[in-house]
Amino acid sequence: MLEALLTVPGIILVFIIANIVVGYFLSAPKYSGPVTDHFEGKRFINPGNARAKGFLSVFRWVFTRQPAKWVFMNVPFGEKPIERIENGLRITWINHSTFLIQVDGLNIITDPIWSERASPFSWAGPKRFRPPGIRFDDLPQIDIVLLSHNHYDHLHIETLQKLDEKFHAEIFTSLGVKAFLKEKKIDAEIIEMDWWNEQELSDRLKLTSVPAQHFSGRGMFDRDATLWSGFVIGREQGNIYFAADTGYNDSTFKEIGNRLSPVSLAIIPIGAYKPRWFMSPIHTSPEESVKIHLDVKSQKSIASHFGTFPLGDEGRDEAINELSAAIKKFKLSPGEFVAIDEGTAFQF
Repeated sequence: MLEALLTVPGIILVFIIANIVVGYFLSAPKYSGPVTDHFEGKRFINPGNARAKGFLSVFRWVFTRQPAKWVFMNVPFGEKPIERIENGLRITWINHSTFLIQVDGLNIITDPIWSERASPFSWAGPKRFRPPGIRFDDLPQIDIVLLSHNHYDHLHIETLQKLDEKFHAEIFTSLGVKAFLKEKKIDAEIIEMDWWNEQELSDRLKLTSVPAQHFSGRGMFDRDATLWSGFVIGREQGNIYFAADTGYNDSTFKEIGNRLSPVSLAIIPIGAYKPRWFMSPIHTSPEESVKIHLDVKSQKSIASHFGTFPLGDEGRDEAINELSAAIKKFKLSPGEFVAIDEGTAFQF
């Protein structure tokens, strides 16, 4: 019996069984609601019905992947952010998809993660290769948290628990995510949003949930059972688009640009895009990120979702290099689409 398990098919079988068992316990509560054009009653659907690769493709990638080697960068933290900006916009990249958006009197943080791994485990899973740009203890009062979806690199429960304990900020998230947060004892007010829903943030700011091309799930049995989204913060001086996590298609982002222009600033992912046969339905390549910038008609864009966790097979600097090539290819103006260091702040 033991000899059979030590063969390659036996090892694969043990791996599959272990993932099923662990995946059962990790799975989050599922959304329940009326059928729509992007919810079938049990699972959510991408625009154009694009789908993440299935179970067998995941194992093919795991057992055949050749990831580039990353080297840890022990760099200093950025400066402590200012407490608040009453008029105007200041944006700080903390890491991955975590941004501090200080706009017109509100402090907003996106998909916050300060953990060592983007994983349910402290000993396994994608490991951090760069410190966060800002210390957690240096954060100003956080008023609002935007959660795009429930993947571990975007919804880190321990970080959210610390934010809730310290700031008790209001949370805006996608359909179905609230039940998991409440299960984990998050006491803050949590507002779920469907695509194109709107919520007032203040007398000067409005939030719109917008479509993204991605998927959801924290375990083996909750795939696509909650929604994934981007967000647009509406303001008189020009809107702010947070794309979160998304693959590319040639209609979704044009619709966002047409319905919610003008976009003065966009935060667009460029990383975790290799191998393309596996990642293309759910993550944009840097060239596709530039297409999103053009589709939403953004005046300026900042790159996200790269350089912190090795979630794809590309090297740490590949996304930046390919972004530079795409900027030249599409003849963008200098500074129109930038990749910045963690801890860097822009004030507009």
